[in-house]
Amino acid sequence: MAKRNIPKKPNLLEIAVAQVQDKFSSYPSNGLTPQRLAQIFREADAGDVLRQMELFEEMEEKDPHLFSQLQTRKNAVTGLDFEIIPFSDDARDKEIAEFVRQEIEALEDIEDVFMDLLDAIGKGIAFSEIIWDYEDGRVSIADIKRRHQKKFFWDNNDVLKVRTAQFPQGIELPENKFIIHRYKARSGHPSRAGVLRVVAWMYLFKNYDLKDWVSFCEVFGMPLRLGKYNPSASEEDKRALMQALIQIGTDAAGIIPEGTEIDFKESNKATSINVYESLARYCDEQISKAVLGQTLTSDSGGGSYAQSKTHNEVRHDLTVADCKALAATLRRDLVRPLVYFNYGESHRIPYIRFDSEEAGDLTAAADIYAKLIRDIGLKIPTSHLYKKFSIPKPEAGEEVAAPPSPSAPLPLKADPSLLVAHKANDDKLGTQENVDRLVDAAIRQSGRMFADIFAPVLKLLDKTDNLEELKAKLSDEEFVSELYGQMDNAALDDLLQKSLFYADLLGRVKENERSV
Repeated sequence: MAKRNIPKKPNLLEIAVAQVQDKFSSYPSNGLTPQRLAQIFREADAGDVLRQMELFEEMEEKDPHLFSQLQTRKNAVTGLDFEIIPFSDDARDKEIAEFVRQEIEALEDIEDVFMDLLDAIGKGIAFSEIIWDYEDGRVSIADIKRRHQKKFFWDNNDVLKVRTAQFPQGIELPENKFIIHRYKARSGHPSRAGVLRVVAWMYLFKNYDLKDWVSFCEVFGMPLRLGKYNPSASEEDKRALMQALIQIGTDAAGIIPEGTEIDFKESNKATSINVYESLARYCDEQISKAVLGQTLTSDSGGGSYAQSKTHNEVRHDLTVADCKALAATLRRDLVRPLVYFNYGESHRIPYIRFDSEEAGDLTAAADIYAKLIRDIGLKIPTSHLYKKFSIPKPEAGEEVAAPPSPSAPLPLKADPSLLVAHKANDDKLGTQENVDRLVDAAIRQSGRMFADIFAPVLKLLDKTDNLEELKAKLSDEEFVSELYGQMDNAALDDLLQKSLFYADLLGRVKENERSV
């Protein structure tokens, strides 16, 4: 007997509850030196990432340039629309996808959830805890809460654990409870894969540079105050002279003991003014390259339009990669358990897709597809086109948008000769030869069309010489109905539509002849 696929119930408890101490930090960036930075990295390599994560958090807070670059990288994803795509066109798969879509869209702060998970771009890994709800036999998502990276660590066996209030020594992560988003700026352990690990050294050097730059600006342009005292001066006289030098620098006034002297040496530091700015700008450029993959769209400076466009495309490649990585994480850690709890593990999981295609890319792609189909005759599955342009496939009986061309198919349906002309050179559709065939057939048919529609009117014209009387009769609907009494309304409408089509086609031919 086959074993029933009964979905399990989720863990409804909140595991990594946010604690008051989570907001406190040891501020490892205070007095940061190359030796201390290396020590923090060694601790992270051993599995304890607490100080590294606190340092990364401070780096974003202290460096406006680094903060803006990371925000730009994250907002490039959170600002995009997303959709839930069924695993297949099967009705059951569509039902599952619709359920997942409703659950995710019911979260009011879903963009904040995405932003929290994208924190992995800088730190290498990000965690969010799923708060499940169970009611009336249905599992739903009550909330998704961010968990700070410093609550997690890897033990000596490289097993990922989380510290909780009940178990400060750490426990293994429960199944189907956490969304764990990993970002790999480079290959290696997640603790070493974040972008901030790469730019930490540039941050350190920039900090040294800014500290010296501020000190330089404080005394720039001020003359050197040199005090002179007699060899016989006492220690008290020396201290008084030093205090006078300090007061002159801050208060532009001071007193000195008798017998002492102060000289002013003019500053001549013009050649070193730009050294600090150049180093700070260099560090910013390296940070931009690491975060965005380029510099021209993030830093002021020269660069042609073509260079900027190329650099922006590199940045777009990163956005596409971020979208795919985030979508894969959400499908694995959020969508899969949601489907499992409600439908069982045998059902196929829908996909999440972010609309990361640029408008210019889609326009160029549409032109290419049109040429491939129209000029080359390449056969392309419509399913591929729906997926390429993120267009949902219409359901059976669903109203669809279409170009207004009601009269175009009429001649092919009503006139076999046009259909033959169309089929005769099907492999040359769109060529001048086939167009000429269609025009010739239209001209042959137009005479019969116009004769059929105007024959009753011409008979009346033969019987009357008063055109005004004829005009009045043709304005009478009852008279016209009797005039075409042998023809029902459907046949008359069909005849009128065909005549208008042929008239339009003949007009286009005449217009082309005049233009030539």
